[in-house]
Amino acid sequence: MRATTLFPRLAGILTILALWATALPALAQAQSPEQMIRDSVNQLMGRIEGRDTYFREHPDELEVIVDESLADVADFRYIGASVMGRYFRNATPAQRSRFVDTFRQTLIDTYAKGLVTFDYQEVRVLDNQEASRYEDQASVAMEVVANDGTVYPVSYTLRLDDGQWRVVNVIVNGINLGLTFRNQFDEAMRDRNRDYDAVIDGWAPELAVEELEQGGEG
Repeated sequence: MRATTLFPRLAGILTILALWATALPALAQAQSPEQMIRDSVNQLMGRIEGRDTYFREHPDELEVIVDESLADVADFRYIGASVMGRYFRNATPAQRSRFVDTFRQTLIDTYAKGLVTFDYQEVRVLDNQEASRYEDQASVAMEVVANDGTVYPVSYTLRLDDGQWRVVNVIVNGINLGLTFRNQFDEAMRDRNRDYDAVIDGWAPELAVEELEQGGEG
């Protein structure tokens, strides 16, 4: 399968994961990360199923849903700092905030485009979850099954912040997306002689779709 056809499929996988967040705020404090995700799956599969045509005709509504969902589930400031990596320390507060906003918007655009093109049979949270070694960290393993039978293992990494679980990373088919984005930011900084503003203005991360199709070691 070529990357051009795989990209919307994987973007759609990430979109589905993001849209589960709509149900998370009411559940986050009362439940474990696994049960929180499991309940969200049950509630939201019905919401998005069969609405591809509607969202194609109302893309603005879809972007609003994605934006609200990401706001509820993702710790963007934590993710932004992680993606900037070693460059975060020397960035100004304004540059840090601007990168977080830019990074967030690129995800919204990707998710919104992917949602109406991804065909799936099933999304399932695995019954056997690994126990976390730390009380404020957790991971939730799941699988997304495409209509062609391809199974994409997905793992959420969550962090407990002020009593609420927030997603700080996603691993798809063994590929660590947070690390992938960090490497891309590092490469952009080196290519542009550490010009923060130029890198932020030109930020357009790629999901390394060919690698995602083949899988990786995580």
